[in-house]
Amino acid sequence: MSTATARYAGNLRTEATHVASGNVIQTDAPVDNHGRGEAFSPTDLVSTALGSCMMTVMGIVAERHQWDLVGSTFAVQKHMSTEAPRRIAQIDVTFTLPASLTPTERALLERSAHTCPVGLSLHPDVRQNIVFEYK
Repeated sequence: MSTATARYAGNLRTEATHVASGNVIQTDAPVDNHGRGEAFSPTDLVSTALGSCMMTVMGIVAERHQWDLVGSTFAVQKHMSTEAPRRIAQIDVTFTLPASLTPTERALLERSAHTCPVGLSLHPDVRQNIVFEYK
């Protein structure tokens, strides 16, 4: 069974449906590549998937240890290559996690984040700049 199905909606937009849940997401080409930038671009999704995957893996570890990460956030910035071929050159992810975490807890969460399947699936040429802040 497929994970997702998608259709081209025209005007550089796609609509993808997650088969198991029926959730729908749209993508739009970015403004710098002939699009309107009215939705996530496919490369935005890849970049956001990295942060989401890392946060999910940290959430699994936190739940196992009964640490509360609810309300933790991350911000993603994608950098495209300036030379051909057009590709993601770097993804910056900054996590903001609870200041109440101990140094040992922080170290375990940070190590676990780097085991996320998305990050391990990205080509080594895609630089991953990951920052952890505690507030």
